[in-house]
Amino acid sequence: MEIISLEGTEDTPKIILDSKNGIFEISGRSLPEDTAEFYQPVLDWLEKYSDGPNSETKFVFKLEYFNTASSKLILDILSKLEDVDNASVVWYFHEDDEDMEEAGQEFSELVEIPFEFETY
Repeated sequence: MEIISLEGTEDTPKIILDSKNGIFEISGRSLPEDTAEFYQPVLDWLEKYSDGPNSETKFVFKLEYFNTASSKLILDILSKLEDVDNASVVWYFHEDDEDMEEAGQEFSELVEIPFEFETY
């Protein structure tokens, strides 16, 4: 599968989707101008990936901030991960950031995927 590798900017997160090396990560700040358009390649990639996933898929979210529009797309990504066998999520949050911790908890209750919570 092709690798998606986007460098983060002030408004968009860094995204790496690399099935060969087992790296699945979205990190940084997410407030793109057109959220749906920005995340569509990620959703398309996960759709293809779910047809023949690795034996284990640990999807890492290490977001400092995301806007309301991004939260819907994050939920869409998590919903796609429900179709990936043996997928799990590692939700990182800064130890002082209760809002990001709560956001991860809320997402974990909305989808049927194991979540791990880690501070940094």
